Amino acid sequence: MAAFSDPEAWRQLLALVLASAVVMGSPGPATISVTAIGAAFGLRGSLRYTSGVILGTIAVLLVVATGVMAVLASAPKLTPLLVAASAAYILYLAFKIATAPPLAARSAETARPTWLGGFLLAVANPKAYVAIAAVFAGSTSKQGAVELGLWLKLAVLAAMIVVIHVLWLLVGAAFARFLRRPLASRIINLVFAATLVLTTALAVFG
Repeated sequence: MAAFSDPEAWRQLLALVLASAVVMGSPGPATISVTAIGAAFGLRGSLRYTSGVILGTIAVLLVVATGVMAVLASAPKLTPLLVAASAAYILYLAFKIATAPPLAARSAETARPTWLGGFLLAVANPKAYVAIAAVFAGSTSKQGAVELGLWLKLAVLAAMIVVIHVLWLLVGAAFARFLRRPLASRIINLVFAATLVLTTALAVFG
């Protein structure tokens, strides 16, 4: 912690937070899905799915930080399978969002996205690997500068993952109050479903 007596360490820490907010917090399959689920199922009904996405994204962070990503990249046949699995689940999720009934007409038996579904989407999300790798690599100090420790970087980025997804969830949940009327519910759910598919296509092919 002695490094924090150096103003350079605080500048690096602030730069890491800002970079993660911009790069990792930008719209993508995981963040848009959390927002869409929050709008379609409300805050309480989305907590399990969101926690799965958060833990899955933190798992991606650990994969990137420990160099496991380089090992995965050496297996070219694995990447298309992960992308295909992610795309298939996202299409299924978009269908569930688009066809979700209004909150007022929803019963306790209505199927809600699961924790496991959120976790699997996060670990198969191509944007997560690219964004986290970019932020992690960009946080490396120049020679001679104060270096933030690995565990500090991981802690900061993990905290940012939690904050980013919670904020996107709250944005989506704010729309839930409009979804008690059938027409408004259908329009908003269709918009979120289409946005989810679009952001996924951009992450895969962009």
